Amino acid sequence: MARDYLKKAHLTSRSDASDVHDTVRKILADIEAGGDQAALDYAAKFDKYDGNVMLTAEEIDAACALVPEKLKADIRFAHDNVKRFAEQQKSTVANVEYEIVPGVIAGQKAIPVDAAGCYAPGGRYSHVASAIMTVTTAKVAGCKHITACSPPRPGVGVNPAIVYAAHICGADKIMAMGGVQAIAAMTFGLFGLPKANILVGPGNQFVAEAKRILFGRVGIDMIAGPTDSLILADKTADPHIVATDLVSQAEHGYNSPVWLVTDDRALAEDVMARVPALIDDLPEVNRDNAAAAWRDYAEVILCADREEMAATSDDYAPEHLTVQAEDLDWWLDRLTCYGSLFLGEETTVSYGDKATGTNHVLPTSGAASYTGGLSVHKYMKIVTWQRATRTGSKPIAEATARISRLEGMEGHARAADVRLAKYFPDETFDLTAHG
Repeated sequence: MARDYLKKAHLTSRSDASDVHDTVRKILADIEAGGDQAALDYAAKFDKYDGNVMLTAEEIDAACALVPEKLKADIRFAHDNVKRFAEQQKSTVANVEYEIVPGVIAGQKAIPVDAAGCYAPGGRYSHVASAIMTVTTAKVAGCKHITACSPPRPGVGVNPAIVYAAHICGADKIMAMGGVQAIAAMTFGLFGLPKANILVGPGNQFVAEAKRILFGRVGIDMIAGPTDSLILADKTADPHIVATDLVSQAEHGYNSPVWLVTDDRALAEDVMARVPALIDDLPEVNRDNAAAAWRDYAEVILCADREEMAATSDDYAPEHLTVQAEDLDWWLDRLTCYGSLFLGEETTVSYGDKATGTNHVLPTSGAASYTGGLSVHKYMKIVTWQRATRTGSKPIAEATARISRLEGMEGHARAADVRLAKYFPDETFDLTAHG
């Protein structure tokens, strides 16, 4: 049975990709040339904020005091979960030392980058969880300096809960600036900051394009598009929960795809019938996003069996993948392409987005086919080293000289020759190229 699209999207996450490249490149060039003042000029234009860019300790304390105690407890709970999970991830990376051949030792060493720049969106939604996810993992990785930034609101500043989250998670500096100007400030080391080695965190299309342009001179977590989510559901799934979960992810943005893949037509039709009312019940700002995403980007796909469902999911390589079906272990073993996997009705993408401990900065637009999401590992360089005894280096030098000459790289060959001549002056070696 071929896939049967009960609902087919007529747009994709790339359909309305505006050409923002030239605009972003100009802003970056202006700020690199003009420094702090140019960044402030763009902040005044786009953020419409004239307060301190770099929050003082007193301003941080004042913002933290505005956060209700219950919300502080929730943020601390989420931070603790993210921190403990990141610590477990870090424990999987070990320094290695191995004797390749007698007398030749090679090794691996994990070194955290010095400076991380963490972006927490603060426009349409205030992404408190993004501050937790990005700053905490950088801190656990061992970065020496962490800058957190978020767009300030005119006359208000950065959302106090974002300030509190960034502060308790370990940010060394908190910057009231958003958009391309914030990305530029962290990359170029403005306002007394060290130049960032890596930029992480979600953002709008201008932030994403700035990271894309700057990649190479600075590391990035990934080039992100609109968030996307896929649910795999069989006849045992609760249609109300499935529909609710789809709507919960559609509210991210008007162009956020959500997909339902099932082998049960009755479930599919029931879910499709429930979604409009669930969208209508949302507050207006959420409702408009979810309605557009469901109308233009959502798909409902009917498959013959669970194997076809799994293959369909792997083809889509969703950012978020939920399984509400029997035999969860089978799905865990079978599925290969996703940013983060949510197994069973008892968990949901919203949990991972906010408080479970796994990271919510994840690959979008099919990138999960080749990469995972943000983790403590993203801030760490896995480097190698080697040393050798003179005797141990002998066969290495011989092989190197011959391979190099076969490749036509005589300089490389002579770097091996001089060592053989120095260490073994009484021996003769055949160092000509083979073939």
